[in-house]
Amino acid sequence: MEFWKNKRKEEKMITRSKLAEQLREYQARSKHEWASVSFFSSTSNLSSSSSSRIDVVISVIWDLFILAFLVFSAVSFYFKYTKLALCLLFITTLLLVSMKIVKQIRLARKRKRRMLLPLSM
Repeated sequence: MEFWKNKRKEEKMITRSKLAEQLREYQARSKHEWASVSFFSSTSNLSSSSSSRIDVVISVIWDLFILAFLVFSAVSFYFKYTKLALCLLFITTLLLVSMKIVKQIRLARKRKRRMLLPLSM
């Protein structure tokens, strides 16, 4: 009876080896990172960016919207619709700025979560 109580206590205790094992598992999972393929993002290099597939898809969709706005504004300028072109350029600028702000907020949250993990995982 005493043996089983001690065994349960050992299972509940957090040991250094268990933390090291969790760290190894976390590192193995994080090796399968998806790189951001954002064309307009200044920090989208393939090695250091760690984002999920959903983040990549969302980033590509936003980039396509921005590219479409730029193309439509160029076409508007060509056909001498200056007000429409300037309006589209303004919307494009707002999208770019909002993407940067959202990216900074996400990175800050990710850093904060990372600091809460044991052994700075």
